[in-house]
Amino acid sequence: MKTISVTGKTVEEALDNGLTELQVGREQVDYVEIQTPKKGFLNLFSKPAILEITVKTDPLAEAEKFLADVLRGMDVDLDIHSKNREGKNPRLEMSGENVGLVIGKRGQTLESLQYLTNLVANRHSEQYLRIELDAEDYRKRREQTLEQLAYRLAEKAKRTGRKVVLEPMQSKERKKIHQTLQHDDAVVTTSDGTEPRRHIVIRPKDKASEKHPHP
Repeated sequence: MKTISVTGKTVEEALDNGLTELQVGREQVDYVEIQTPKKGFLNLFSKPAILEITVKTDPLAEAEKFLADVLRGMDVDLDIHSKNREGKNPRLEMSGENVGLVIGKRGQTLESLQYLTNLVANRHSEQYLRIELDAEDYRKRREQTLEQLAYRLAEKAKRTGRKVVLEPMQSKERKKIHQTLQHDDAVVTTSDGTEPRRHIVIRPKDKASEKHPHP
């Protein structure tokens, strides 16, 4: 976090001088007025405006730095690219040969890294920031896999007339299964069990099994 002192005949002039020196925009700084400008008699003994200008910490930059440090500690050499920096939901995408190491089984390592990265970012953000962490489009590929799984197991439930129990999943993945099959009038999906073993059950629909799904 960089701080400088600047002067000017007016507060506005001092601020402009500081922004020029720092090469940043107004929204990127905070300032404190150390001395209020004052005109003396016949312009003698005038006092300039003195400001102390501080560059705000960039939450996404701090998150990116934290992530890079973690990867270095894991001895994983990956490139990190930021996207949608000015939006409400910025993204940090990782790519490289050993990207599987930061994804983990069913994306669990990726989810943990995303959680920690968001904690760091929000320590430096005035408004809540949600950064999505991804690794070579893993999240998109996982969603496609879940959709295919949902359709395939729903067909099995309809064909056999028996319930199908899926493996335990994270809440967002269970939600994806529910959403994928919500318009299939022949099956009903429910979530059973407790975390971390909570899982989806797909049943052929009948009056006795009609329940509202709970992610």
